[in-house]
Amino acid sequence: MTLRVLVADDQELVRSGLRMILDAEPDIEVVAEAANGRRAVELARSLRPDVCLLDVRMPVMDGIEATRQLASAGTLDPIAVVVITTFDLDEHVYAALRAGARGFLLKDAGPSLIAASIRAAASGEALISPAITARLLARFADLGGPSRAPSEPLTDREEEVLLTVARGLTNQEIARELHISLSTVKTHIASLMAKLDARNRVEIALWAYETKRIAR
Repeated sequence: MTLRVLVADDQELVRSGLRMILDAEPDIEVVAEAANGRRAVELARSLRPDVCLLDVRMPVMDGIEATRQLASAGTLDPIAVVVITTFDLDEHVYAALRAGARGFLLKDAGPSLIAASIRAAASGEALISPAITARLLARFADLGGPSRAPSEPLTDREEEVLLTVARGLTNQEIARELHISLSTVKTHIASLMAKLDARNRVEIALWAYETKRIAR
């Protein structure tokens, strides 16, 4: 199945580069481009792409508000969003993740990582570059308020899965590291999302940092 992607960035050169990278993948097709967040929302609602790749800083409407309108918990029939940014210490990324983005990348991420983030978002997972996960999430967690308590205590295995998610591992990598089946990983992640009232894996990772389960 070909994954349909919308790319939004206010710089035409960046949009062209992302289109070139994604269109080179056999299972990904860029179906639309937008130069601002408002146009991205309009096109996304009209075309219903599988994933929207949104820059954080755009005119008219920024990527945060666009993400909120397309992917927040209260959105009817939400669309998967991946945030991409130039700034690795930009507090707006934290807000975008809270708005419902499934992951984020830096613009200097390689083609393989950008494509992998699209596939992960389309499959309901979230990909955060392991090289920046600890640095960024730790900082963004410091910007938030007190962490909410889980609805039920986490089991020992859920605590282990929580830490691997916070490190940016995929389901397959978690299964290999913890020596459990892929279906078991999915079960634990679903349980974590329910107990933490998290919409996605990114919010699970943020909770791990907010509660200092990951060393700063």
